[in-house]
Amino acid sequence: VLPVLALAVSLVGVLMVYSATRGPVTEIRPAETFYLGRQARMVAVGLAAMVVAAWFGHRRLQRLVPLVYLATLGVLVAVLVVGIEVKGARAWFQVGGNQFQPSELGKVVLILTLAAWLGRTEEPSGQRVLGAVALAGLPVVLIVLQPDLGTVLVYGAIAVGMVLVAGVKGRHLLILSLLLLTGLVGVLRSEVLEDYQVRRLMVFVDEETDTAASYNLEQAQVAIGNGGLTGRGLFQGTQNNSELVPEQQTDFIFTVVAEETGFVGSALVLGIVGLLLLRVWRIGRLADDRFGMLVSAGVYTMLLFQVFQSVGMSTGIMPITGIPFPLVSYGGSSAVTTFISLGLVQSVHMRRHERQVGS
Repeated sequence: VLPVLALAVSLVGVLMVYSATRGPVTEIRPAETFYLGRQARMVAVGLAAMVVAAWFGHRRLQRLVPLVYLATLGVLVAVLVVGIEVKGARAWFQVGGNQFQPSELGKVVLILTLAAWLGRTEEPSGQRVLGAVALAGLPVVLIVLQPDLGTVLVYGAIAVGMVLVAGVKGRHLLILSLLLLTGLVGVLRSEVLEDYQVRRLMVFVDEETDTAASYNLEQAQVAIGNGGLTGRGLFQGTQNNSELVPEQQTDFIFTVVAEETGFVGSALVLGIVGLLLLRVWRIGRLADDRFGMLVSAGVYTMLLFQVFQSVGMSTGIMPITGIPFPLVSYGGSSAVTTFISLGLVQSVHMRRHERQVGS
């Protein structure tokens, strides 16, 4: 069921990416189907990665967690030195004609690391919770230096969600929340973030503070409003065809869904995503090992936060942070990472089934 739901969402994504990027040939768009082809290839790679992750198994990976975690930190340091800069953030490696964002794959590594760390006891102590904060904090610091606020928020959501599911005591949760809030305020008050990132956050508080920065939100809301109940029709969105919504194939892909398929189509897409999330949650609840349960909880938290934030950015209920819609937004690193995470959840389900048969 999980692979079928993931494939369904990703096919919607491929279609929406094509709708958002088709147009006349330009220097960055050498063919009308350029982005369509790239996204379709990444979905194929992601499906293969999902199969490999499910076959290899989460329990085997548990033994490799320390090595993989340290390697990830090394890669995040390397991208600050030799990575390429895109829109003020040095977060990508150039690999041939493709770009790879290691912080995306780092989300899966963080989930595995925290699952291994928190899974050692039924009720984490205060020291273990602080250890989890430190394990999440090291990659977060490196990502702040890129800087990539959206990914930092995802890492924070993963950490909070997994600590909650692990059974942390109330006072420890309060301490964790205060630490995260202090860290976020520190980042916002520092000079690490790019000016456009700060302006985006300020616009969320008061749209009148920066009319240029509020343009994205205004155009996104117009696109959603244009969709009405049933939408303007596939490839018929006026905001989409006029390319009035910036970064429409990535940050604001939901505006394409809403404008062209309307409320009905948007609800259907979100319904499929909801079923996928429900399946991940159920697999976690039925897991017969604590590590597998926490891995599923981490994947669930990651996907839920990204979907909520992505849709919230487009509708104006959340600040614009550049978080992609999983399996729908254009982006190879994001797609492959999501498929790998779902492959690990599928592994949890498969191993539980094998034990039941064996018993």
